[in-house]
Amino acid sequence: MSQMENLKARARELLRGFKGDGYAFGLGVLDKVGEFASGFGNSALVVANRGDWFRHVVDAVLESLSKRGVRLAGDRIVPDAAPNAPREDVYRITTYVLQFRPDCLIAVGGGSTIDAVKAANVLASLGEYEPEIDPYFGTGQVSAVLAKTGKKLLPMVAVQSAASSGAHLTKYSNVTDPVAGQKKLIVDEAIVPSRAVFDYAVTKSMPKGMTLDGAFDGIAHCLEVFFGMGPQMYDLAREIAEVGIELAVANMERVIEDPKSDEVREALGLATDLGGYAIMVGGTNGAHLTSFSLVDIASHGRACAVMNPYYTVFFAPAVERQLRVVGDIYKRYGYITADLDRLSGRELGVAIAEGMVNLSKRVGFPTTLSEIPGFTDEHIERAMTAAKDPQLDMKLKNMPVPLSASLVEEYMRPILLAAKTGDFSLIKNMN
Repeated sequence: MSQMENLKARARELLRGFKGDGYAFGLGVLDKVGEFASGFGNSALVVANRGDWFRHVVDAVLESLSKRGVRLAGDRIVPDAAPNAPREDVYRITTYVLQFRPDCLIAVGGGSTIDAVKAANVLASLGEYEPEIDPYFGTGQVSAVLAKTGKKLLPMVAVQSAASSGAHLTKYSNVTDPVAGQKKLIVDEAIVPSRAVFDYAVTKSMPKGMTLDGAFDGIAHCLEVFFGMGPQMYDLAREIAEVGIELAVANMERVIEDPKSDEVREALGLATDLGGYAIMVGGTNGAHLTSFSLVDIASHGRACAVMNPYYTVFFAPAVERQLRVVGDIYKRYGYITADLDRLSGRELGVAIAEGMVNLSKRVGFPTTLSEIPGFTDEHIERAMTAAKDPQLDMKLKNMPVPLSASLVEEYMRPILLAAKTGDFSLIKNMN
C-alpha cells in the first residue's frame, strides 16, 4: 500500500470511529440523503445554492428525497447563505422554517450555508424564548435554553459540497455581522447536524481559490487543536493531525495540477473532515480568533493560512513535541530544508513557520496581512477588540499559551504586527 493510500485508510478509520453510521462520506454517496431524511418524517426544507454549476448536485439530492417519499416543504428550494453566513441570511432562512414547518432541515452547500441553517434552526425552535441571535453566541448557550424550555431543535441533514470547514460534522456555527465586519460563534453540541453526507467528487466543481482556502482551513483546524491539546487527549489529537495535515500538504499543489482528480479530491475531503473531527476533540485558537476580524477582506481559510505561522512562533516554546510532528510533514514534502533535529524552542518554531509560508507561496497565497487587498491598521484594532470580547474568550483559553484579556495588548499586538510585515522577530514569547 502506498503512503497516500495508507493515509486515506487511516483517515477513513478515524472518521468511522468519530461518526459511525450517521455520516456517509466518500465517492458516489449522495443517494444517502433521502435515506437519512426519511428517518425524520415526510417533509424537508432544503436550503441550497441554485446556481447552474451546482444544479447537478441539488438535482441528485432531490431525486434521492423523492425515491424515499420525502417531499419539499413549501414546494421550493430555499436560497442558500452568502459567504461567512451573514446574520440577515440566518433570519431569512428562519422565516422559511417558521412558515413551512418541515419535519427536518437539509442544508446543501459549503460551510456558510450549513452554519446559517444551524443558526436558523436555533432561532426557529427557540425564538419564543429569545428571537435574536446574539444571546446564543458563546459556548453552551443553546443547550442551556433547551434545558430550560424543554424544546428540541429540528433534525438536520448537512450535505457538504466543499472540502473546508467541517461544518457538517461539528458543534460550531459562524455568523457574521457585515456592518461591524465581525464574525461570532455559536459553540454547542446541540447544533451538531443529526446526519451528514459528503460526496468528495462534488468538490471537483470548486474553483482553485476556494479549494485552497478549504485545504488551509483543514490544516488550521488540525494544527490549532493539536497545539492546544493537553495530555488527556494528546494521542488522538496527534493521530488526527498527522493524517489530516499530511493529506492536505501532500495534495495542495497536486490539486492545482489536476483539479478533476478523484484521488486528490478524496484526499482533501478526508483531510478537511479530519479537521472537523479535530475541532470536536479540542478547540481552535489564535489564527481562528484573528480571522474573525478579517471577514471583509479575506476568506476564512486564507486568513488562517496567513496567521498560523506567526502564532506558531509565539506558541513554539510550549509546543515543541507537536512541532516535531508537524515539521516532519512539511520537510517530507520539501517545504523545509533546515535540519530540524538541531533546533528547539523558538528557533524550531521559526523554521516550521517558514515551511508554512513556503507552502503558501508555492500555491500563490498571501503570507502577510499587508498582501491582502483592503487590509488596513483598522483590522489590527478590530482584532484586538475582538480578542477582549467575552463571547470569543474560548479562543484565548484554547491557546497552548493561554492569554487573558489583560495580556492581549502585550502579546497579541506584536503577533499581528509581525503578520503585517512578515517579521517574525517582532513576536514576543512568554516566559
